[in-house]
Amino acid sequence: MSDPQSTLPADDVDAIDELRTVYDQLRAELAKIIVGQHQVIEELAICLFARGHSLLMGVPGLAKTLLVSRLAETMSLSFSRVQFTPDLMPMDITGTDILQETPGGKREFEFTKGPIFANIVLADEINRAPAKTQAAMLEAMQEHRVTVAGRTYRLPEPFFVLATQNPIEQEGTYPLPEAQLDRFMFMIGVDYPSREEELAIARTTTGATPPPLEHVIDGPKVLAFQELVRRVPVPDHIYEFAVDLVRRTRPGESDSPEWLKPLVGWGAGPRAVQYLILGAKARAALHGSYMVRLEDVMEVAEPVLRHRVITTFTAESEGISSRAVSRRLADELAKEG
Repeated sequence: MSDPQSTLPADDVDAIDELRTVYDQLRAELAKIIVGQHQVIEELAICLFARGHSLLMGVPGLAKTLLVSRLAETMSLSFSRVQFTPDLMPMDITGTDILQETPGGKREFEFTKGPIFANIVLADEINRAPAKTQAAMLEAMQEHRVTVAGRTYRLPEPFFVLATQNPIEQEGTYPLPEAQLDRFMFMIGVDYPSREEELAIARTTTGATPPPLEHVIDGPKVLAFQELVRRVPVPDHIYEFAVDLVRRTRPGESDSPEWLKPLVGWGAGPRAVQYLILGAKARAALHGSYMVRLEDVMEVAEPVLRHRVITTFTAESEGISSRAVSRRLADELAKEG
């Protein structure tokens, strides 16, 4: 097999080395404020450099907002937080026209930008807003623009949405339909810290004011790295693995395993294949690899598939989650190869 570096131009090899260094610096800066959450930080970075959006699932108090705001700070990116509530309207997010008086005494409508006009937007408890507001948010995620009163406004680049959901409190919520969930590249699980990490949290957050974070990267550099990730080469057998993995999540396919069919009602669609490849490319680059490896796909399989594999009542009654199904499928397919 030829040297992986030979498939990339020298400039791209140097750029991947630079991205690995920047990623190490980002983690070091965030470690000044955030205790643990290494996997969450990596998955957020993968989504950002793969030009995707993330849905965070975790109970309150796990520093989700703090993590996102500090990530934006280290990247010199603008940050806004939107607290979703049942009375939140689309214009509360996108902005609206306001009647203003001009110096000449006339009155004209002037567009006032909403909080969606930021590089990193935290949509806190997105499932608390009605469907119309969720749709406005997700349209902005897909098109990177908003339309108000017939006029279209481009959103700033890079543009990254992080939405959160509370898994334990469902009263007064409007759950996202599967079609809307599919727009998120990753569903990232945020778990409780370990005992050692919780001790460290108690010590570091109840003492002196934490130090300011250094700016490691700016917006134009993030955009350049996003383009770089797209150029990371992928061997043919990795494409085949990603396609086969997604097809096996569908109970109606002939190559779907028998154990899966009573557990899964609907499997993942073609967008899952795209995100498996893009996520693997980003992970490879962040780890300084010049080509996508099988382990890169394996590491992103769970956050890509967990919200796209819809389990049945049988699976729920047996305590089998879509996360467990996705992991078992990936492990079995890897062993076959």
